[in-house]
Amino acid sequence: MSAISTERVLDATAQDLLFREARTANTFTDEPVSDETAHAIYDLIKWGPTAMNNQPLRIVYVRSPEARARLVEHMSPGNKAKTSTAPLVAILAVDIDFHENLPKTFPHFPGAKDAFADRNDRVASARLNGGLQVGYFIVGVRAHGLAAGPMAGFDKDALEKEFFPGGNHEVLAVVNIGKPGPDAWYARNPRLDLHEAVTTV
Repeated sequence: MSAISTERVLDATAQDLLFREARTANTFTDEPVSDETAHAIYDLIKWGPTAMNNQPLRIVYVRSPEARARLVEHMSPGNKAKTSTAPLVAILAVDIDFHENLPKTFPHFPGAKDAFADRNDRVASARLNGGLQVGYFIVGVRAHGLAAGPMAGFDKDALEKEFFPGGNHEVLAVVNIGKPGPDAWYARNPRLDLHEAVTTV
């Protein structure tokens, strides 16, 4: 068997940018994040795989002072200040009715939409695949030279009522986005070693 080709492998610098040296930012500079960059992040991460290409993730970029105030009101106390000052904030939610798009996103299987007629099945699939897409989103932010500050500390029910009043979306995360500011990082926490997390059978 031939050796793995390195022609399409990210170099160490790119790997550092996305993983080894990337950190969760807690402070940000006031340098703005443009609409073009915000849109480019989505246009990159949309290519990540999901089951049956169901793509349940929905993103709300919070820009206006009025919308930011509404968001901050529902964040946990420890997350309010950094969410108030981040150049851009994204609410990442899943559309429980993602199956309505399956005729477009999974066209070779005409029965795809009907396979998700049960709401409980849709919720389970949306959470799993939306979680994958949250991970893609964080890596996509890093790939554009920015830091991401993902958070789960918020009043989920209140946030959903505030930004998704139709009742068919579930918020998974809120992500602050921008260039890291002073003292942006906490001390690096240890990771499990390979032998603690990986088994080959």
